[in-house]
Amino acid sequence: MSALEELTVGEIVTDDYRTAGVFKKYGLDFCCGGKKKLSDACERKGLDVDRLLEEINSLSQKGKEEHNYKDWSPSFLVDYIINNHHHFVRTKLPEIRSYANKVAKVHGKTYPIVNEMLGTFLILKDEMLSHLEAEEKILFPYIKKMENALKSGSENGKDIKVGRPNNGTAAQAISMMEDEHDEAGNLMARLEKMSESFTPPEDACTTFQVYFQNLEAFRDDLHKHVHLENNILFPKALEMEKELNTV
Repeated sequence: MSALEELTVGEIVTDDYRTAGVFKKYGLDFCCGGKKKLSDACERKGLDVDRLLEEINSLSQKGKEEHNYKDWSPSFLVDYIINNHHHFVRTKLPEIRSYANKVAKVHGKTYPIVNEMLGTFLILKDEMLSHLEAEEKILFPYIKKMENALKSGSENGKDIKVGRPNNGTAAQAISMMEDEHDEAGNLMARLEKMSESFTPPEDACTTFQVYFQNLEAFRDDLHKHVHLENNILFPKALEMEKELNTV
C-alpha cells in the first residue's frame, strides 16, 4: 500500500494544494471531509485509488506549488484568510443575492427549483456572515495572541493574559467553527445538487448563467477557505494552546 493512501485527504491537500483539483474531479471532499484517509474515502466512493495516486504523483513531477501554506505562521494565515477569503465572501454574497432574487422573480414559475435555491442561499448568506464575525472578533485574535505569547516566552498557560475566547478554550471555539463549516458545506452541496452542478438550462438568459457561474466560484472559494482553516490553521492553534498549557 502506498504511503499516500494512509494519509488523510486533508493532509495530502495540505502538502500540495494542487491535489485539490484531483479530489474535486472525483467528488472527494478535502475540506469538511478532509479527515478521512485516502484509502477509506476512495472505498466509500467506489473509486480506483491507484488511478487517483497516479494523478497525484504526476503533479509532483511538475514542480512545487506556488504557496506552501502549511509553513506559514498562524498570524500570517489569519491575515491571508481575512484579506482573501473573508473579503471574497463579503463581496460576493450581495452580488449573488441580487442574481438569485432576479432569477427567482423572472424564472421561478418556469423553473421552480430556483425559488428553493434562493431560500437555501439566504440561509447560507446569514450563517456565513455570522461565522466570519465570530472568527474575526473571537477566535482569530486569540490565535494571534497565543502566537505572540509563545514568541515572547513571558507567559505560561495557567495565567496567560490573552483573553480566552468566550472564557473557553481555542479547542472549544474551533469545534464550533468546524461545525459551522460543515453546515455551510452542506448548504453549498444542496445548492450544487439543486442546480445540477451549476448547469443552467439551455434557454437560460445571461443573468441566469452568471448566477450559476458565481455560485460555482463561491463553492470553489469556500472549499479552499475551509481547507486552510480546518486542515492547517486550526491544528496549529490547537498545538499552540497545548504548548501553552504545558509550559
